[in-house]
Amino acid sequence: MTDDWKIETLAIQGGYKPGNGEPRVLPIAQSTTFKYDTVEEAAALFDLEAFGHMYSRISNPTVEAFEAKIAALEGGVGAMAAASGQAATTMAILNICGSGQHFVASSTIYGGTFNLFTHTLKKLGVEVTFVDPKASIDELRKAFRPETRLVFGESLSNPGTDVLDFDKFSTLAKEFDVPFMVDNTFPSPYLCQPFKLGADVVIHSATKYIDGHATSVGGVIIDSGKFNWNNGKYPELTDPDPSYHGLSYTETFGEMAYIVKCRTQLLRDFGACMSPMNAFMCHNGLETLHVRMDRHCENSLKLAEWLESNPYVSWVKYPMLKNDENYELCKKYLKGGSGVLTFGVKGGREPGAKFMNSLELAAIVVHVSDLRTSVLHPASMTHRQLNDEEQKACGVTPDLVRVSVGLENIDDIIADFDQALKKAQI
Repeated sequence: MTDDWKIETLAIQGGYKPGNGEPRVLPIAQSTTFKYDTVEEAAALFDLEAFGHMYSRISNPTVEAFEAKIAALEGGVGAMAAASGQAATTMAILNICGSGQHFVASSTIYGGTFNLFTHTLKKLGVEVTFVDPKASIDELRKAFRPETRLVFGESLSNPGTDVLDFDKFSTLAKEFDVPFMVDNTFPSPYLCQPFKLGADVVIHSATKYIDGHATSVGGVIIDSGKFNWNNGKYPELTDPDPSYHGLSYTETFGEMAYIVKCRTQLLRDFGACMSPMNAFMCHNGLETLHVRMDRHCENSLKLAEWLESNPYVSWVKYPMLKNDENYELCKKYLKGGSGVLTFGVKGGREPGAKFMNSLELAAIVVHVSDLRTSVLHPASMTHRQLNDEEQKACGVTPDLVRVSVGLENIDDIIADFDQALKKAQI
């Protein structure tokens, strides 16, 4: 029956299934350890011969329920929660990339991810080639090498709100026989379903719309189960793993090979696990995801249209504006434009700073995608570590203000922006 449920029903009913007399609401299993009756039962878990919880660093009942729910919403065969979105991205890539190997990534991505790819992974011997996502497919082909292991992009870029051309990137991934990995944080599973658009692995910063209330840091990796790892390029998944007595992930776990390896190897060794409390909060957040995302989209479009007509605004970028360069791609791939927009205050950086300092309802925070309206200046905050050229490649200009549009009454949001924009020009 659950196979027939719509996404709104899955958001509420998916993941946790209480038995007779058990708690209706997901319990928090705030325990590091789990009891077993025999040595043999515990040994089977450590040999990956049985499923169960051996230690909360690797799995936990509350975390497992959250993983099951997000996997159902994305349409994947399995999911693995992590301590943060950055941890999820790191482990997702290192699960199939090692020293001397390479991947291709869209240049219009979150600044923290850009730093991870450019500096930290480089120190580990993993190289990245950034590409302009708007370049022709012929131009993008030049970025691939024999050692290329994956293609990476954001379904809706942070902060530039550029919509990824799924057809183009999935075509390239299939042509070079590598997985297509997509960060789906901004749209959430409600607005975009990357697996239906050719993606093989999906990543989320659960800190954003999944939690939705700015209470919990977390990340999650979802496996489609569709990529053929037996293509000769991924021996780490097909060949015997000496740390598990010569087990082959593809032979033993089939379509779940990638996500099982990520959990039992990467999460086991790096330890960047999600806490049971944060999993509980993210699981609860998913229950209202569809309701919140509809309102985020509605408020964002209204604010974007108002900003377009404001004399103190030089430009506005939101993918559901009809004159936006991403409008057609947004209509093609997404159910809505999500809750983030960007714009420039006339006069540049100084009036922009004055505008942000004059806001009363909206707050300046280093966060995005929760129910409270907030603003941020990426060039001096989230993308500060990038040089001017790198910022430009990520879609960040000196005058860009990123707005995370909340769920307050839209009239109150507009009134706050109106008074702050007027003060910025005095």
